[in-house]
Amino acid sequence: MSQSDRPEAPSPATVANGSSAVAATARVENPAATATVSSSLRLRLNPNKEHRSEEYEDLQLEYCPAIFSALESYLPPSMLSTRREDKAKFMHDILAKYMPRTEQTRIQKLRAYRLRIIANYRPLYRELYTLNPTAFFVPAFVKAINENTEQSFRSIISEPSPGIFTFQMLQPRICELFLSEIENFEKFVAETKFRIMRPNIMNKYGVVLDDFGLGPMLEKLMEGFIRPLSRVFFPEIGSSLDSHHGFVVEYGKDKAVDMGFHVDDSEVTLNVCLGKEFSGGELFFRGTRCEKHVNTSTYTEVVVHFFYGVHYLKAGVLWLFP
Repeated sequence: MSQSDRPEAPSPATVANGSSAVAATARVENPAATATVSSSLRLRLNPNKEHRSEEYEDLQLEYCPAIFSALESYLPPSMLSTRREDKAKFMHDILAKYMPRTEQTRIQKLRAYRLRIIANYRPLYRELYTLNPTAFFVPAFVKAINENTEQSFRSIISEPSPGIFTFQMLQPRICELFLSEIENFEKFVAETKFRIMRPNIMNKYGVVLDDFGLGPMLEKLMEGFIRPLSRVFFPEIGSSLDSHHGFVVEYGKDKAVDMGFHVDDSEVTLNVCLGKEFSGGELFFRGTRCEKHVNTSTYTEVVVHFFYGVHYLKAGVLWLFP
């Protein structure tokens, strides 16, 4: 899952009434009682690793649902068995207290922007918006995830260069549906003249998948299928994945021809090449470097050639790298 710099959300005028479109946080039946309890409780210093956090995607929360799931394991023991709405209210109050006002405003604008899109866009394939492992993934990948061992993962993965892993994951039909869904969304944008935010400042062609409703699916993909791989192959950072930025960028003769040298703002990046028939598609890795020198060139350059002149829908191959 890759995160890249994105522009600020549109102004309130652009998103139709601005923050008025933002849904209220989860309601609590007895807010006074909850407030009394919350004021006397503190988060744990270390997470409860045995606790299985709940999902919050279906609640209309001001902040990303993944944040609540990640924060839940830090709740005081007495709160772990309380109602999900009570836990959400407690965690929301903490986030609101410590999150900078500028960041709260940005989140509110982004949520309003997404709610407006989802209210008006009609998905073409609803099955993409939930994650059915049997329909989404090739059998070998599902088997490896279910076994959840380093040996099972290495049986389906190749390592063309240190720290870079390739494997088959998506079913060909799912690749086809994703392409059709993205084309349908682009058609909606063109017909409605909706001004959307592009995935990053380097690419003018592409869409953010979370913006039109695919966020919950991507969250499940990260939690249940990418994090297990990351824990094994990137042990220092693989267990800390708690958010995602899912997007598609488009390349073509009349569009972008490359993204240029850049460093992803993410702990782990997962790429999949979606397309019909084309040539090109080389990927260059320029080594690793410390935080102070992330944008400097290196003496040696790792060049990995992927997807050159191949019909990619039949492959469903991805690569994973830190």
